[in-house]
Amino acid sequence: MQHDRDRAHRAWRRAAEIRRVSDGLVRVGPLGIGIDGVLAWIPIVGTVYSLGAGGLLIREAMAAGASQAVITRMLAWLGIDTLSSGVPVVGWAVDTFFRGHAMAARALMRDIERRHGRPPEPDVIEVVASASRS
Repeated sequence: MQHDRDRAHRAWRRAAEIRRVSDGLVRVGPLGIGIDGVLAWIPIVGTVYSLGAGGLLIREAMAAGASQAVITRMLAWLGIDTLSSGVPVVGWAVDTFFRGHAMAARALMRDIERRHGRPPEPDVIEVVASASRS
């Protein structure tokens, strides 16, 4: 059971990082723009990034044992995000401000919090020790 909890908490942290990088590197009030919004303006590259980041989120959801309902909700948000990036100009503009990765990541994070609690903050000593082993 502890192994499941640890795995879920790792998935929570990875989802939080994908959320931040994809849709929240630059925040202005309630709006956030990340790599997904910037790459959306580069044909094909934006779609490839969107599919890759979305695939990572779904993999983390499956590894964390998320329910089928949560995974379906995530796929819907990610599908809208990815499909919009495939439409020139109008779709790119939508993708710049549509936070599909953030919404999918948040759905997974809430599911993990409901089943396993919010992960504890890593200790500074643990982070330093982990970094020195790499």
